[in-house]
Amino acid sequence: MTSLDSSSQLNHTPGHIKHSGHNLTGFVIFLCSESIIFLAFFAGFTLFKITSPEWLPPGVEGLEVRMPLINTIVLVSSSFVAYFAERYLHKGNLWGFRIVWFITMLMGAYFVYGQYVEWSSLEFGLGSGVFGGTFYLLTGFHGLHVITGIGLMGLMLFHSFRPGNYEKGDMGVTAVSLFWHFVDVIWIILFVLIYVWQRTN
Repeated sequence: MTSLDSSSQLNHTPGHIKHSGHNLTGFVIFLCSESIIFLAFFAGFTLFKITSPEWLPPGVEGLEVRMPLINTIVLVSSSFVAYFAERYLHKGNLWGFRIVWFITMLMGAYFVYGQYVEWSSLEFGLGSGVFGGTFYLLTGFHGLHVITGIGLMGLMLFHSFRPGNYEKGDMGVTAVSLFWHFVDVIWIILFVLIYVWQRTN
C-alpha cells in the first residue's frame, strides 16, 4: 500500500487531517442554500398532493416501491463507504482511499442507472398533470446532484495521484464527502414523500 509522504503525515493527528485554513464555511453556506431550494420543492409537492382532487395521472394507481427501495439502500450505504474512504486517507493509506472512494462512485452510478430504469418503465411523463411534473422535477433535480457528486468524486480521485496533493490538507475531499452526505439525506426525504406516503393514503 502507498502511503502519504512524511511531510504530509506531519500535518496529521490520528483521526484528523489538516484543512487549508480550516475553513469550510463557504461550502456549508452553499449546502444551506441548496437545502432551501429542496425544502421549497418539498413544500410545493406536499401542498399540491394535499389540495389536488386528482393527484395521480389517469390509469396510474401508484408507484412501484421495490426498485426505488433498493436504490435507496445502495445510495445511503454509499455514505458509510465514503466515510471509510476518508478514514483511509486520514491514516495515510492512499490506495485504500482510492479503492473505497471508487466503490462509492460505483454505488452512486448504480443509483443513477436504477433511476433511469425506473423512469423507462413508468407509464406517465413530465406532462402528466401535477404529479408527473413534480415527480420528474424532484427526482431529476436530485439525480443531477448525484451525477455532480460522482463527477466531483472522480476529480478528487484524479487529484489523489498528484504527488504532494495532501501536504496542505484534504479540504476538497471533505467538501465532496459533505456534499454526498447531503445528497443522501435529501433522497431519504424524497423517498418518504414520493414512495412511502402514497402507501398511507
